Amino acid sequence: MSDRPSGLFDLKDKVAVVTGSSRGIGLAMASGLSEFGANVVLCGRKQEGIDAAVETIRAAGGNAAGIAAHMGKADDLQRLVETAVETFGGIDILVNNAATNPVFGPLIDNDDAAFDKIMEVNVKGPLNLAKHVHPHMVERGGGSIINVSSIGGLHPEPMLGLYSMSKASLISLTKVMAAEWGEQGIRVNALCPGLIKTQFSQALWSNEKILNRAVSKIPLHRIAQPEELVGMTVYLASSASSFCTGAVLTVDGGHTI
Repeated sequence: MSDRPSGLFDLKDKVAVVTGSSRGIGLAMASGLSEFGANVVLCGRKQEGIDAAVETIRAAGGNAAGIAAHMGKADDLQRLVETAVETFGGIDILVNNAATNPVFGPLIDNDDAAFDKIMEVNVKGPLNLAKHVHPHMVERGGGSIINVSSIGGLHPEPMLGLYSMSKASLISLTKVMAAEWGEQGIRVNALCPGLIKTQFSQALWSNEKILNRAVSKIPLHRIAQPEELVGMTVYLASSASSFCTGAVLTVDGGHTI
């Protein structure tokens, strides 16, 4: 691992919890936060995936721990927070990245089970985890919460109706938390990626017709790699963004222009 930076982007001795971090965007974010000095706690649904991700970060010279946790299970969220506090002494940064989208198709065909699952993981989970983290951030004088939404939350996409709705809800939740928790030194911002080449979005970028249509709307004429979200994540986590809260920031190659 390269020498840790000093100044605005230095995260030395900070503790970050990153959900959905066994692969893809979450792992890239956790690795980036670690590179800038943070101790990171990873979580995902399968322990073997988390163990592999933790070893990846440790092999690069970082400090990491991990635990299997489901965003829809209250006990799992409590154990995740307890693990972070017991391992590294507190929590300064929370990245709510974990999400689900079990359906792809017209809204008229979506059932209650799909609605409940999407809202449970994509909205209720981040809210409940943030509530668990809140007192620990207050104890340390503040912190940064990054809610990973989507450009679908700003501009709903056909066939992704429930997912887009959940991400719009997460943006609204971000603004409410920013307004209510700001006086306690807790900043809350939303990050809205465009199409990223991950396993989560494979159904989109592996379909040539869908991919070509998406790329045609992007001024940079390509989709992104997970690592391209690291810079914005580090910015929002660090003192570089000390007067930034309630913001909704896109990383989409210009798609939403």
